[in-house]
Amino acid sequence: MENKFENRVDLTELATHIAEVKTEIGKYIKGQPQLLDLLLVAILADGHVLIEGVPGVAKTLTAKLLAKTIEASFKRIQFTPDLMPSDIIGTSIFNSKSHDFEFKRGPLFANIVLADEINRSPAKTQAALFEAMEERQITVDGTTHKLELPFIVLATQNPIEQEGTYRLPEAQLDRFIFKIAVGYPAMEDETEMLSNMQANSHVIDFTKVKSFLSKEGIIKLKALVQKVVVEENLIKYIIQLVASTRKNPSLYLGASPRASIAILNAAKATAAIQNRDFVTPDDIKYVTTPVLRHRVALTPEKEMEGIQVDTVIQQLIDKIEVPR
Repeated sequence: MENKFENRVDLTELATHIAEVKTEIGKYIKGQPQLLDLLLVAILADGHVLIEGVPGVAKTLTAKLLAKTIEASFKRIQFTPDLMPSDIIGTSIFNSKSHDFEFKRGPLFANIVLADEINRSPAKTQAALFEAMEERQITVDGTTHKLELPFIVLATQNPIEQEGTYRLPEAQLDRFIFKIAVGYPAMEDETEMLSNMQANSHVIDFTKVKSFLSKEGIIKLKALVQKVVVEENLIKYIIQLVASTRKNPSLYLGASPRASIAILNAAKATAAIQNRDFVTPDDIKYVTTPVLRHRVALTPEKEMEGIQVDTVIQQLIDKIEVPR
């Protein structure tokens, strides 16, 4: 008798909606499949994302399109050197009629927040954002304001420009589930992009972008992701991967336990998107580099040699035996 595996958790709806979102965004964005994949994984894993890439590789556009495919509130904040914490979280304003102060909410009160060029603002403004990312709430004048769930921050930064920027400290970088490195598109993708632009207007009509998920739907799908099974030997595999960063001679800073949690949650979301209710070693391998690349730091000697962080992480992955 033929044995046919059946999911213990029904993930068909989740996989279908994610496929619809990918197809819709694929109409407008060419050549960045991993960026979109990891953004969707991060949303299902309830994590914030740092997107790093040179100008013109569709970082901001992808984030805006993703927000449009979800029927949730979206705000974009352009980070600048003069941006103050009150500009993003809000401020108390005196109401002459009620003779009392009223809190006017800032753009941080949205489901999806795009923090564009986050490293252009000073530390105090960055800190106000990171508090909200960690706690899903903000405190103003002694009053705590809860942020509506889901709450996801998509932050972008340019790795080339250093003048007029403020580097994000390691403790704050640790709040992002992924750091996605966005490169240039392949030649065939860029050719298709130009052909499409030649045939149609280069201005995207966002009113025509379809929505496939609601904020309530995302909360429901995130609960399903938590039910994905991770075998004990795979949990040990994740711990081995993260622990290996703490004793590698090429790294002076290893990853924290938060990285282990991030890999676990991201691997579960990756499996769910593929309509599987169990995690495989390949799911773990797929998310390990984007989870770790901003949580570890090369020694000065390795930096001078021109070694890349991603190369060291890949070496760690290759060295550790994959569970069978």
